[in-house]
Amino acid sequence: MSAFFLPRGDGEWEATPHTSGPWSQEHQHGGPPAALLARAMRLVATDPEMMFARLTFDLLGPVPVGPLSIEARVARPGRSVELVEASLSAGGREAMRAAAWRVSVTDAPEVGAGKAPPARPADETPLPEGWNESGYLRALEWRFARGGYDGRGPATVWTRMRFPLIPDEEPDPLTRLLVLADSGNGASAELPLDQWLFINPELTVHVHRLPEGEWICMDANTTISSGGAGLALSTLSDEHGPVARGAQSLLVRGR
Repeated sequence: MSAFFLPRGDGEWEATPHTSGPWSQEHQHGGPPAALLARAMRLVATDPEMMFARLTFDLLGPVPVGPLSIEARVARPGRSVELVEASLSAGGREAMRAAAWRVSVTDAPEVGAGKAPPARPADETPLPEGWNESGYLRALEWRFARGGYDGRGPATVWTRMRFPLIPDEEPDPLTRLLVLADSGNGASAELPLDQWLFINPELTVHVHRLPEGEWICMDANTTISSGGAGLALSTLSDEHGPVARGAQSLLVRGR
């Protein structure tokens, strides 16, 4: 398979095995469908020069690997800001919903850019034995500067896509960002992954600059409170510094 999704025409897509998450080969990781929804919102937006400032994705249920359809619309047009929405359906049900605020580009100066992330390690971090079933993990190259697949606690990892989102289309900067953004809870898990689940019903990403280059760095940490509610926060950067912040509300429970 040469891409995460294959077009079937008229808003219909086929999710390939590259989208399958680490918990089930039948269900997608949240990153690829989030990027596909953002692409659909970009295509219906009224002003192509506006930039995405905030994107929220609600996961209404497991997103299966297989056929799916996407619809997008402009919910609130405007000259300075606009709200766009999109919906992903599969198997006769809505599985994922997205909303994004887009803002016009102005001549405001850069202030508070933040520090550049740690240097990208020279070598790829190999997948642990038994993790190779996840198409998503194999579809990205991972280089951990802190933490690791089996580590617990905060993590810093550089990634890049091995395949395009769709065939014959170079991934745009937002796509590269969103394909990774839903990985904060897994990268910074605070409890053993073989004993606990970290289920995020939503992902919110605030973007203040589009990344440059094919590599994206995620610096993530997770907080879990008594009772099972958690929050995974991540800073997403390119080689020059931070470009976005990601947040995932978590339900933490034993397997």
